[in-house]
Amino acid sequence: MQNRPLGTTGPQVSALGLGCMGMSALYGEADRAESIATIHAALEAGVTLLDTGDFYAMGHNEMLIGEALRAAPAALREQALTSVKFGALRDPDGGWSGYDGRPAAVRNFAAYSLQRLGVDHIDVYRIARLDPNVPIEETVGAIAELVEKGHVRHIGLSEVGAETIRRAAATAPISDLQIEYSLISRGIEDEVLPTTRELGIGITAYGVLSRGLISGHFTADRQLAPTDFRSMSPRFQGENLQHNLSLVEALRKIAEQKGVSVAQIAIAWVLSRGEDIVPLVGARTRERLTEALGALDVTLDDADLAAIEQAVPADAAAGDRYPAAQMSHLGTDR
Repeated sequence: MQNRPLGTTGPQVSALGLGCMGMSALYGEADRAESIATIHAALEAGVTLLDTGDFYAMGHNEMLIGEALRAAPAALREQALTSVKFGALRDPDGGWSGYDGRPAAVRNFAAYSLQRLGVDHIDVYRIARLDPNVPIEETVGAIAELVEKGHVRHIGLSEVGAETIRRAAATAPISDLQIEYSLISRGIEDEVLPTTRELGIGITAYGVLSRGLISGHFTADRQLAPTDFRSMSPRFQGENLQHNLSLVEALRKIAEQKGVSVAQIAIAWVLSRGEDIVPLVGARTRERLTEALGALDVTLDDADLAAIEQAVPADAAAGDRYPAAQMSHLGTDR
């Protein structure tokens, strides 16, 4: 598997990263043994970037990754790079209570993540969303102190706009921005992507299959648990869902002509957008991981890209990518 640069200041990482959130939270029940086996299979296939958040099931996801790394052969364990988001506040009932980007909180969050992951450093560390009460310079400055002490290797950002990216980069070197990017979530193309490219900041793209919506496996009659994020997501509701699945069917025709799956062509499209973009695949099973890895063998020529653009134009999706209350936390400049 070829590597890609995670920005001009970050490490070389695998062309695909593994987003581990779904192994612990938000998308229904997951099998622990299968999750660990999937992480091991990813490492064996050459995937190096493992992405998590300290608030995913209140630390469960970090402990899961830590368990998987301890059980992995030394050579695979040493190649793994950890990307951790912090700052989201939870309560014992699973509720959300905002974000904390104060320097003291940054140091506190990092201490717990290092312990749960069982590592001596975090490769990329980033606040999950802006804390509206703390200037980004203070948060990034605190991470920079962790870099100086060896607890963190690289500073990242998550879901912020162009102005915040510039302010953060003026404070300390930023390796990459994690942000949603897929065929039906292309908002970064207007301002964010030009800014990161100007500043030499890489992109780790999450939601490349839009939480399974454009995977080719989601059906209109699928029953979702109340705890499943998609049961509240506007894109999975009523007429929005019907419209979005019609886009998937248009994409399926192109995929079938190339002899690949819908998921593979959707991931390949993100891969085609530039060497500075690393898609995170949220595979929870080895079967889905194998399918996602197959995207690395898909070549999209100009005719393919034009057909995909016609089938799924920019802004074609119906519904916001988050419920209205959560949209206010995305791309906020402070």
